[in-house]
Amino acid sequence: MTSNGSAEYTSPPERPAATRSILLVEDETVLRQSLAELLSQEGFEVQQASNGREGFDLLLDRPFDLVITDIRMPQMDGMELLGHLHKTAPQTPVIVITAYGTVDSAVVAMRAGAFDYVLKPLNFDDVVVKVERALEYGELSRTRAVLADQAAADSTFHNLIGDSAAMAGLFEMVRKLGAVKSTVLIVGESGTGKELFARAVHYNGVTRDKPFVAVNCGAIPDTLIESELFGYRRGAFTGANRDKIGYFEAAHHGTLFLDEISTLPLSVQSSLLRALEEHAVIPVGDTRPRPVDVRIVAATNRDLEEMVDEGAFREDLLYRLNVVKLSLPPLRRRKEDIPALVHHFLMKFTREMNKPVLGVSNAAMRALLAHEWRGNVRELENVVERSVIFAETDQVEASQLPFADVADDAEDGESLREAMRQFERQHILYCLRHHHYDKTETARHLKIGVSSLYRKLDELDIPKHLAERDPEG
Repeated sequence: MTSNGSAEYTSPPERPAATRSILLVEDETVLRQSLAELLSQEGFEVQQASNGREGFDLLLDRPFDLVITDIRMPQMDGMELLGHLHKTAPQTPVIVITAYGTVDSAVVAMRAGAFDYVLKPLNFDDVVVKVERALEYGELSRTRAVLADQAAADSTFHNLIGDSAAMAGLFEMVRKLGAVKSTVLIVGESGTGKELFARAVHYNGVTRDKPFVAVNCGAIPDTLIESELFGYRRGAFTGANRDKIGYFEAAHHGTLFLDEISTLPLSVQSSLLRALEEHAVIPVGDTRPRPVDVRIVAATNRDLEEMVDEGAFREDLLYRLNVVKLSLPPLRRRKEDIPALVHHFLMKFTREMNKPVLGVSNAAMRALLAHEWRGNVRELENVVERSVIFAETDQVEASQLPFADVADDAEDGESLREAMRQFERQHILYCLRHHHYDKTETARHLKIGVSSLYRKLDELDIPKHLAERDPEG
């Protein structure tokens, strides 16, 4: 996500039109040949098939950038072909052709994975526009597919650190959301990890191999937000020299993460509500709705109910967004997670900077636990990064923290003992996870005996389900 509010993807470089291939599957000979000639004149390479079976055989022989298929055909209809294509080439967009009186079948096809539809009798200008739009979407899908596995690996529960009761409850909710595509509202102070949770919801469930598009609503000017969300048609406004899909269509079949949802103008809130209710968007400058299948995950650090009372947020939109609510606790309310977070960020920045910093001193941990953390986890990450930069030995000292002047008091001794106990507890849990809960390997890494490890688990009140659970479970 860039600072100016652009989404997770970038437009692919322009390719020569002649390199883009289209498979046209249509049993009406005159229509198929006419459409093939039109697309060839536009610079596309076109392969023709007279029925679904023939089209499927061609798909097995070679890849295509786009498939255009009729729905009703002999031997294999368009819906069956769409099902096969969805399994064998899920990044290839499909445009279905249907008669005017059977629009419902086109809607069913789009819910099954088709990108768009055209009606008979065909408007060739409209076909060309939709072909260009589908090809653009296809390129975005292929680009995302290359990065999807890495993004998924970076967005599992391993990046959500914490064994506190509050975090355990949130993890359980995310697991349950994995089987559905319900709308989710994430609330929490700035820096609590709202986007990390949004990614966890996306990548740990049914949408993991589909696009994840993140949009910072507060970073987009009010005059542009509607066209960015819903797209626009060529000529809709000055500078609109081509059709452009919006974030909704870019996230088709996946997740659209709307950060800072509270900043949306009321007029755009109305359009968003309509899109959620109708599962369709209308690009700026167009009059026809375009069906979309998108899971919305919205996030805010504002109290939306207060905004409703103030007339700044639509109540009906709040109800639509608040199907499942994840309330993220501020770091000051889960300080028992600080040692594990410190260890996680230390490992991250020592790798990046190639510095042998192994831990933090007692005084530094005490200062970290005593700090108020108004910036939450984001502030802690910045502090650890800074401390690694300035570390001169194999551990971070209190003097290298920006708030090292924490006053000593009568409770310092108890605070230190508790701090070190928590650090030891979280370090052992981290090692257990790292070694896939193998006690022998964990003990070897810690340079203690296996019996000593079991004694530590008992002394530190580490319950059995944390010491033996499946990290992927």
